[in-house]
Formats: sequence, C-alpha cells, structure tokens
Amino acid sequence: MTTVDMFEEREVVEEAAGRWWIFLLTGIAWLVFALLVFQWNYTTVYAISYLFGVIALVAGVNEFAQIPFTTTGWKWVHGILGVLFIIAGIWALVHPHNAFDTLAALIGFFFLVKGIFDLTVAFLTKPYFELWWLQLVIGVIEILLAFWVAGDFRQKAILLVVYVGIIALTRGITEIFLAFKLRSVGRRLAGT
Repeated sequence: MTTVDMFEEREVVEEAAGRWWIFLLTGIAWLVFALLVFQWNYTTVYAISYLFGVIALVAGVNEFAQIPFTTTGWKWVHGILGVLFIIAGIWALVHPHNAFDTLAALIGFFFLVKGIFDLTVAFLTKPYFELWWLQLVIGVIEILLAFWVAGDFRQKAILLVVYVGIIALTRGITEIFLAFKLRSVGRRLAGT
C-alpha cells in the first residue's frame, strides 16, 4: 500500500468518524421501525408486500448514504446493492401479490441453504469448537423452518412479518454499534 493510498484511506475514516451520528440516527430509526413491525397486525398479503417494498427502498437509500464513507473498492458494491434494493422495493409496491409469493419462496430457500451450511460447519468444527452443537441445533431449526414455509399460506405470512422485523432489528443494532465504533475511531485519530 502506498503512502497516497494510506492517506486517502485515513481521510475516508476521518470523514466517516466525524459523521458517526448519522449511523446512530439510522440505527435508532431501524429499531423504531422494527418495533412498529412487531406491533402491527399483518393479515393480508398486500400489507406484507408493501412492508417489504418500503424496507427495500429504505435499505437502498441507506446503501447510497454509505458510499461516501467507504473505501474505493467497496463503493461500487454499495451502489449496486442500492440499485437492487430500490428496484426490488418498487417491484414489491407495484406487484404486491407476486412479491409475496417470491418472498416466501426466497425465505424458504434461504433457510434451507443456511441450515445445510450451519449443519456442515457444525460437523467440521466439532473438534475445534466446544459449542459446535449449538450451530447444529440452529441448522436443524432452519431446515425445519424452510419446510414449514413451503407449506401453509398463513404460516408464510406470519414468518415473513417476523423475519422482516428481525432484519430491521438487527440492522438497527448493527448501525448503532457502527456509530459508536466510528466515534471511538474518531477520538483515537484526533489524539494522534
């Protein structure tokens, strides 16, 4: 890494650290949104699809907001993700019934792949990780959820709402942690 690259990277970190409060605010917004998701009564396919559409649009805007704070190599990744989230959000708002069916299939497929991955990792790490069985249990639960989602229509609706709420909750917590990490980095850089 050249001196110029190191200087450019430090400049990006200093700028991001100076705006740590933006991530704090977006993290709090995600937490409020997650709370609202868990309080609402979603009984229709359209409500779930509209919810996904709004979340995808917010996530797309959030990806674009992160571009100035990332290093050069990751800027295009955030840009592509932002465009994909915006397209998915608009599609879900325009075609809510199709969006619900697609979401249910994707969530089921995701749980199946994730469950198989977790089972594999649990068995491979058994000699090195004493809590290997925990990942094994999680993998079995994820596979069971995949087949549960593939079945009953009503269960799909409940699982999708819970899943969206959990995603919003984890995103909020992650962004709050990032905000305080950036604040800490900013203080360290100011001291050097």
